[in-house]
Amino acid sequence: MSPAGKVSGFYREGNEWFCKTTLPSDITVNVGGVKFHLHMFPLISKCGKIANIVEESKQTRDRTFTISLEEFPAGADAFLVAAKFCYQLRVEYTPRNIVMVYCAADYLEMTDHYGEGNLLFAADNYFHKNVLKNWKNCILALQSCEAILPRSEELQIVNKCLHSISVMVCTDPSLFGWPMLMYGSLQSPGGSILWNGINTGARIQSSESNWWFEDISYLSVALFKRLIQTMEARRIRPEILVGAIMYYSKKYLPGLGRWQGGQSGKTRTVTSFSMTPAAIDERNLLETVEKLLPEKKSKSFCRFLLGLLRVAFILGASPTCRDSLERRIGMQLELATLDSLLMPSYADSDALYNTDSVERIINHFVSSEQRATSFSPSSLNLEVSPSSGPLRKVAKLVDSYIAEVASDTNLKPEQMRSLAQSLPESSRSLHDGIYRALDIFLKAHPWLSDKEKEHLCTIIDFQKLSIDACAHASHNQRLPLRIVLQVLFFEQMQLRRALAGSYAFDDGSRAPVDQLTGTDDLATRVVQRDGWVTVVRENQVLKGDLDSMRSRVGELEEEFNQMKRKVKRVTKSHSSLASPRFVVGRIGCNPLPRSSNARAGIIDSTAPSPRASVEQE
Repeated sequence: MSPAGKVSGFYREGNEWFCKTTLPSDITVNVGGVKFHLHMFPLISKCGKIANIVEESKQTRDRTFTISLEEFPAGADAFLVAAKFCYQLRVEYTPRNIVMVYCAADYLEMTDHYGEGNLLFAADNYFHKNVLKNWKNCILALQSCEAILPRSEELQIVNKCLHSISVMVCTDPSLFGWPMLMYGSLQSPGGSILWNGINTGARIQSSESNWWFEDISYLSVALFKRLIQTMEARRIRPEILVGAIMYYSKKYLPGLGRWQGGQSGKTRTVTSFSMTPAAIDERNLLETVEKLLPEKKSKSFCRFLLGLLRVAFILGASPTCRDSLERRIGMQLELATLDSLLMPSYADSDALYNTDSVERIINHFVSSEQRATSFSPSSLNLEVSPSSGPLRKVAKLVDSYIAEVASDTNLKPEQMRSLAQSLPESSRSLHDGIYRALDIFLKAHPWLSDKEKEHLCTIIDFQKLSIDACAHASHNQRLPLRIVLQVLFFEQMQLRRALAGSYAFDDGSRAPVDQLTGTDDLATRVVQRDGWVTVVRENQVLKGDLDSMRSRVGELEEEFNQMKRKVKRVTKSHSSLASPRFVVGRIGCNPLPRSSNARAGIIDSTAPSPRASVEQE
């Protein structure tokens, strides 16, 4: 029998709780607007906080004593559990409410000083035995810390949960590359993982290391960040942590999972069926994820970074976040794909694609390559530079990107030119990609003047165009006439110099190609580009074609000269038959003689007729 009489339970009326007892209530406790009509003796015998308040109060005991706990950390539900404990009623502890009960007991000072086995001891005992050693319970308890984060931080509840989760994750041998045979010694008969002989509650379903991604994805951004940092401190491999971060981001950031192609397979989960997703501030999540990501290079990671950058523009992330993402992407731009690089423009610009961001990414790539090779921009050499491979890959990617965005009628010539010139000259052995992009741009912008077209065409080095590209450009009506003449000139020069190399080969010289054409840079580039054997064979065919063309041209010239002589004779005969003297002679009349002075006067006073001019010739 308790001092308040026999209490069978509590019942609620509106925002007020009452005890089912025969004795009237003599104390009212207000917790967050909810009133509890209780009895003083059970409370002061277990709660040091309430006992001190009652002792210090000057109110008389003649009427009901009222206490308002304005700073109570866990809410009315947790106080109800503490009140039941004071009345010696059955209390149910669960992973969802244990943190609130723990914080409430600490706030109310329900220590062993006010009774052996008090609520604080009971909550601490349940927390360490049933929560920290079980994966599911630990995740649920950590999620419940969000509502009372400051108090749970003071009691080290959050740190203990984070440490326990990281330890249980570390029991997965695949996170450290351990042999899979070690699973046998880590599993209990029921299939759960053992840690120092203790059942952790986690189960091994497969050799995959992502079994825990879905479970931790229900944590808030702040707790997720701290968990990743705790795992990083325990030296879990960065690629595993990146996988967890990517999973978390795809789950909450709009459009990222759909654009990334969705989740790869069904990830195993233990607790998600009984948890509710966290309320996420998407912009805060994006900026937090960017800071958590390690420096890593892979195709999937580069694609993920480009997806984050796209979402950053949608959500209006901070410039620092966007700049950091662009820098990360630029450091591994050679791993990017064209479709992921085509980012729409979400600003007020009329352009369809965000070319300014791509240009900044390219600049970051060029800077990183220059730092890696320790070459100045003017001394970058594709044949000796170790970075020539990535540089060439990026050059092809950029040319394809420019060709895609060139069809945008709102793309300005300055933007087109800036994109093409963002890479150094040594990055492209051929300019066919740039020419293709320029042709698409000119087709989409027919209103450009010849001066603007000529200025834009300076992005192309016509000496680096292939024979097929030169042939196309020489018949391209969209190019200005001056540019077409340049193309024809370089095409002829390219053929002549290539033929010079083939003649040197035909003479029996077996020297390297660079010695055959050492003084001819253009021929050297052609030979090095296509392979000297292929060039020589093609040049031999071209030489035969040119020889046959020369003979045919000679025959045509001879036929033309013969026709010209015949036409000249016919013209002279017709001219003599039509003259006045010939007509007068035929009809039997003598022509009148004219003096030279009179003839000169006539010539001076009258201009020669076209027919007279022809006769004089």
